Amino acid sequence: MHRSFHVMTKPIGPLCNLDCKYCFYLEKEALFPSDENFKMNDEVLETYVRKYIQSQNTPEIQFAWQGGEPTLMGLDFFRKVTALQRQYANGRPVHNAFQTNGTNLDDEWCEFFAREKFLIGLSLDGPKHIHNRYRVDKGGAGSHERVMNALRTLKKWRVEFNTLTCVTRQSPDEAVEIYDFLKQQGVQFMQFIPIVERIDGLEGSAVTSWSVSSEGFGDFLNAIFDEWIKADIGRIFVNIFDVMLSAWSGMEPGLCTFARRCGQAVAMEHDGGVYSCDHYVYPSHFLGNIMDISLEEMIYSPAQVKFGNDKWDALPKVCRECDFLFACNGECPKHRFIDAPDGEPGLNYLCAGYKKFFGHIDPTMRKMAALVQKGRPAADLMEKEVESADGPVGRNAPCPCGSGKKFKKCCGKMEL
Repeated sequence: MHRSFHVMTKPIGPLCNLDCKYCFYLEKEALFPSDENFKMNDEVLETYVRKYIQSQNTPEIQFAWQGGEPTLMGLDFFRKVTALQRQYANGRPVHNAFQTNGTNLDDEWCEFFAREKFLIGLSLDGPKHIHNRYRVDKGGAGSHERVMNALRTLKKWRVEFNTLTCVTRQSPDEAVEIYDFLKQQGVQFMQFIPIVERIDGLEGSAVTSWSVSSEGFGDFLNAIFDEWIKADIGRIFVNIFDVMLSAWSGMEPGLCTFARRCGQAVAMEHDGGVYSCDHYVYPSHFLGNIMDISLEEMIYSPAQVKFGNDKWDALPKVCRECDFLFACNGECPKHRFIDAPDGEPGLNYLCAGYKKFFGHIDPTMRKMAALVQKGRPAADLMEKEVESADGPVGRNAPCPCGSGKKFKKCCGKMEL
């Protein structure tokens, strides 16, 4: 039986009301005719909703809407979406994820999201001076104030949401500031996305000036992890930490980025064209059009199966011999553009950073996985005050035994 698959749907194509300096998708406008209006028409929408629901052999159905900026389609479009979903779902529950820059959200949008139980992914890079560095509108003005208004309105209507934060060249020095800011805004679910974009026309590992460095990304994740384990396990949910706990617990990571193989998450453009992945919307990775062929035929075509298998099959030797292969699996193919130390091509640009991160979290993840396997909450791992003969001793304080080590590294070692 075929596995379930996921479609990232772009009803407005690459069009956006912002002009974020690091956005890789705005350039996709050049793939379409100059007179293209980039709006999914009713025929494509109805065909997609019907065929996608028919293709999902699952108890519940998951739709995902992205862009560009999907709110540019207008609210009536998404009212049609939910009506069509109810028409074709045959009573099966349908869930919608919706990624937005937030600048168009108001009470009407959020009331709809609340009623229809949409999950919103809100792009927010941190406090104003960080967010506005790259997330600007067509006139160059920052978008932070509008995004913060969106966040407040989502909370007002009790819409479930998470934040999507881009990690750039400057982010490692701002990691704790970004994390604390998101916490202060009441954000419970966070995703951190490394920005790695290559300079057009250059070969090798040349990347843009705003791309995060490999080791810098590791430093960023380590800094946030160290804040998170102090008091936030079970209270704040950071996507990559949850995925890594699964890996350290012996399961294959569920996120396609870290899974052994990919190819089950395709992108569909406004005209019904389907591509291998959101990061591979190029003519060479065009699979077909929803108006002409079924999703199953496209996703299980030889070309797409090979695309998914190549994630594992093309791993360089250094990756296959790595102690952290179980957690990384080479990460996303779009980042595999540098040479390994032995000269073999296909090493991930972020490899050094991930190794730094995995090595840093390994002792903690082992303990956390052991707790979970014993049926105890992972939150039991959080640093606590413990009693010694001289009174309370913080786990980061010098050990009372006089060893010169921190208490947590000496007499305070956890026994699981």
